[in-house]
Amino acid sequence: MELVTNKTLEKLKYDLVRDGLVSYEDIEKAAELAASQNVNIGQILIKSNLITEEVLLKFLESKLHIPYVDLKDYTPDTKCLSYINFNDARKYKIIPLFKIENVLTVAMADPLDLFAIDKIVEQTGCDIEPVVSAESLVLKKIEEYYDSGNSVGQIKIEDDEVKFDWQEELHNDVLSDEHTQILIRAILKQAILNNVHEMFFEHVPGGLSVNFRQNEKIINTGQIPSVMVVPFISKLKTLSALDANVCELPQLGKLIFKVDDLVLTASISAFPTINGERILLKIYKPPKKLSEINLTESQIKSIKTELQNPGVVLVCGSSLSGKTHIIYSILSEIADNSKNIMTIESIAKYNLENVNQCELNENIGFNIDKAMRFIEFQSPDIIYFESITTKTALDYFSSLVFKNKILITEFLTDNMADLIKKLSFPEFDIFKPLISCIIFVHNPQTIEVFDRNDLKRFTGIS
Repeated sequence: MELVTNKTLEKLKYDLVRDGLVSYEDIEKAAELAASQNVNIGQILIKSNLITEEVLLKFLESKLHIPYVDLKDYTPDTKCLSYINFNDARKYKIIPLFKIENVLTVAMADPLDLFAIDKIVEQTGCDIEPVVSAESLVLKKIEEYYDSGNSVGQIKIEDDEVKFDWQEELHNDVLSDEHTQILIRAILKQAILNNVHEMFFEHVPGGLSVNFRQNEKIINTGQIPSVMVVPFISKLKTLSALDANVCELPQLGKLIFKVDDLVLTASISAFPTINGERILLKIYKPPKKLSEINLTESQIKSIKTELQNPGVVLVCGSSLSGKTHIIYSILSEIADNSKNIMTIESIAKYNLENVNQCELNENIGFNIDKAMRFIEFQSPDIIYFESITTKTALDYFSSLVFKNKILITEFLTDNMADLIKKLSFPEFDIFKPLISCIIFVHNPQTIEVFDRNDLKRFTGIS
């Protein structure tokens, strides 16, 4: 995963100090955090409330003499979208606005990214006129206006396509890059039609097997022939921002695709085996409001009440039961400017407003150990840890409650009896009394909520 920077702000960051907008110490701390979290320094400055986005954009406008455009109510000329493909638009945070004669005006979050500008000039044959805009709005407009929703292409689901079979696309075209993308799109389409949230690809004699996991069962849906395996894996990894030339090391990435008007995210894990890379995708649906999930009003009230005081909110369930979806819905519901909510995740499934999401990145040394050492310096009120996998992490996680933190995490278990058995191990002696709420996700239709009183009366956990 390449390092995320904003060349404009990197060049002008000390001008912020000279203009009295931020202190030298704050700039240095922000630069260190930006490197550790693999985000650009502007995001850190804004999220840390060291400067507002409006002030930062006006600063850039005055220093660069490049106009600032508020994209909030702006409508780009859709005829110009073809000049920049979705991949490049999202990668460089750039969207075309309009074209006059041979000059293409583009909105950019980073107008001094000369590499991006040179590439767009080369692709379009136009002169490029950049304007400055907020990164969040540029990305929002990209998602809104690009028909594909991603580089894979938009997947249309029709009611009469329940019998759809991705293998029909195998022989519908000559071997080409476009055909490979169509094949990837077809496999994703069948997964969505079959309500599948996990799939994997494995090397087998004669090709690459395509497998869906459904109701804890593995279903083989067909095989990609040997001649297509290399271009298929290469394209899938490229679309997910993985290095297609690396196959000896594990990689973790994210694939974004659009189904009708719904933008979906899939985490993708490539792992080397003696037979070749095994690639696994997990599909995550966008979070809903708690009122749209199968929760009663009293359950929602109970969850929100327990999130007012220090303690651990434990979201339990079996694999693929929907634990992460529930947590994202909770975070979306409670997020506002009154609390500092932070996450530590392997992959951020969706961007949540008013939530400071952190992705682990082993490539630059930002692992769970470093995240635990530094997250307290951000003064979080609520922290979501994706999972606790070591005794050290469990002890640290528990210690935060004594520092008045509210913690949310996932716990893999099949049923309540299994949960009580697992929590009876000595390793959980300190952690167990700190649990303030258990949300047990049996499946998306059946969710139980146990507050502090319930835990004392029924479960034997507290």
